[in-house]
Amino acid sequence: MGDWLIAVGVAAILVVAGLSAEGSAAGYVLLAAGGLALAARRRAPVAVLVVTGACAVGYQAAGFDVFAVAYLVAVYGAVRAGHRVTTIVASVVMLAALPVAAMVSGLPAGEAFTRARGVLEIAWLLAAGAAGEALRQAERRADEAERTREESARRRAGEERLHIARELHDTLTHQISVIKVQAEAAVHLAQKRGDDVPDALLAIRDAGREAARELRATLEALRDDDGAPPCGIDQVPELARRAGASLTVEGAPADVPVAVDRTAYRIVQEALTNVARHARAAGAAVRIEFRPGAVVVQVDDDGVGGEPVPGVGLLGMRERVTALGGRLRAGPRDEGGFRVRAELPVDGTA
Repeated sequence: MGDWLIAVGVAAILVVAGLSAEGSAAGYVLLAAGGLALAARRRAPVAVLVVTGACAVGYQAAGFDVFAVAYLVAVYGAVRAGHRVTTIVASVVMLAALPVAAMVSGLPAGEAFTRARGVLEIAWLLAAGAAGEALRQAERRADEAERTREESARRRAGEERLHIARELHDTLTHQISVIKVQAEAAVHLAQKRGDDVPDALLAIRDAGREAARELRATLEALRDDDGAPPCGIDQVPELARRAGASLTVEGAPADVPVAVDRTAYRIVQEALTNVARHARAAGAAVRIEFRPGAVVVQVDDDGVGGEPVPGVGLLGMRERVTALGGRLRAGPRDEGGFRVRAELPVDGTA
């Protein structure tokens, strides 16, 4: 509704301004059409720019010496929509076409150029373009601020997911692991003595195993790395190559659970990152060993040893390994340097 009010208002101004000229009916039609075209300036800013410019040239040729108000509004709208180059080209064409149109109306060349400058002042043209660009930049900054707020909200949600994952690990994993280990030990002792194993004890053992598997899957979903493509042991050679580390693989590679596959990669990645950042090492060695029922990942470096300092990286590795029922050892080597070694079960038991 607002666009139509502006369009009708500009059309009325142009027609009233043209009443003092003794021109043809076609000139009045062009004056009105140039103003009414502004109703579509938001939907088709380039088309409106062309139409208003053509109308201004047309009524100039018809003998109407009327300021090109509609074209200035169209310039503002086109620049605001981001069509700066198109607007510049159209305005250059307009500035060249208006004197020609004035000469077509019967004016001599000198007077035609003077009238053309009166119809479209360069200063007003620049002002309209500057106003459109200023508003466009303000809208762009507002959009960027909105995107920043959305990204911050997503980041906070991701941090909350990680917090939930750690809380689940702290409150559930240990207790379920204790229940499962105690039940399995009781079953083993009963079978060793030749006693009948109560069905309730077997049910507790099986429920503990299933709960541990489901909890590991839940933790893996909560700790999903921002939707990044999954990385596994197959990508470790490329990881070692980029870090300048040697790689040794022992045993026959076999299919391993996805959680184990990703955890093995993350351990190597984090260990090599620590080597590059903190160890001041000349080299590192990665060793992956496929054993029956387990995958062993070991990363050694020849840098500065010392007791490990708890940090986010080491904490993350330990949580991943513990959630899978495995074991992680990180500390200095006797021969110097530092070692990270993780044993990851692949058969669902610790």
